[in-house]
Amino acid sequence: LVIKCKAAVAWEAGKPLSIEEVEVAPPKAHEVRIKILATAVCHTDAYTLSGADPEGCFPVILGHEGAGIVESVGEGVTKLKAGDTVIPLYIPQCGECKFCLNPKTNLCQKIRVTQGKGLMPDGTSRFTCKGKTILHYMGTSTFSEYTVVADISVAKIDPLAPLDKVCLLGCGISTGYGAAVNTAKVEPGSTCAVFGLGGVGLAVIMGCKVAGASRIIGVDINKDKFAKAKEFGASECINPQDFSKPIQEVLVEMTDGGVDYSFECIGNVKVMRAALEACHKGWGTSVVVGVAASGEEISTRPFQLVTGRTWKGTAFGGWKSVESVPKLVSEYMSKKIKVDEFVTHNLSFDKINKAFELMHSGKSIRTVVKI
Repeated sequence: LVIKCKAAVAWEAGKPLSIEEVEVAPPKAHEVRIKILATAVCHTDAYTLSGADPEGCFPVILGHEGAGIVESVGEGVTKLKAGDTVIPLYIPQCGECKFCLNPKTNLCQKIRVTQGKGLMPDGTSRFTCKGKTILHYMGTSTFSEYTVVADISVAKIDPLAPLDKVCLLGCGISTGYGAAVNTAKVEPGSTCAVFGLGGVGLAVIMGCKVAGASRIIGVDINKDKFAKAKEFGASECINPQDFSKPIQEVLVEMTDGGVDYSFECIGNVKVMRAALEACHKGWGTSVVVGVAASGEEISTRPFQLVTGRTWKGTAFGGWKSVESVPKLVSEYMSKKIKVDEFVTHNLSFDKINKAFELMHSGKSIRTVVKI
């Protein structure tokens, strides 16, 4: 049966989302239809909505940090059933492509091409509105009361988990936390610098702390973010605008030669360079977590790398999604990792555009929208 429900449709770039009645078709083979109960708004949604995303297509239902309950499953779906509590995944885990079979990566490629075009794996969409086809987004489209996703793009989680909190594990928190513990593999006693103290940066700080870092320096041009960063485990915070010299030079002086690990959580190529150059000669590692705009390039003097620094990148914190997200939910339930503390605002679905305003103003870390 086709379900009629509400969704926030992005009709075109640069315009606010519009709450519309949409039709959501039933799941086809190896697909799952999910009733979304909570979703958060991430900078990636705003990046696509702005029109700057080269893969951005319209009209589309955005959203990729969500949680809900399986409503129905298509044929051939064996690992999920109606009533399961789930988090949709923008990086799937098919378990059989060469990426899934390689322990060094989490970048499953099974449905990458169709997902990038805003379509289901069979090349079609499950959404219609006012007679028009509406595209999917990041394989998840959580800004809708019901969504359809591939069965390899679903993590089945503890049914007792509060969905208005664990929806954040669908992107930002998992990404930052994993950047520290999986990608950088931060060691006890190390010194870290985190550039950008939004939700992802705070999650990196949390990861560095869990890994046993002894000194964690937060870097941001908005000093209003410093108190929260310290709550998450930053030992000190600095504002690049307070210094006359480049921030990498300041950090090298502060840390007797540079940090062991640095993380760029903004998506700014100049900051990526500063983060690399703030690393210690011989062993420093810098991880690019932020997503830069299309067409941007990074640069540094090769000497920085010749003298023993490593530049790395991470996507979704390196977590193999289907198997890891349920474990992250369990870590939250046992209080090993923080989630509640990232939620600064809660809004009803009809106020979803306000969530974007709060993010752009820097007033929120994460706004959760109850659907």
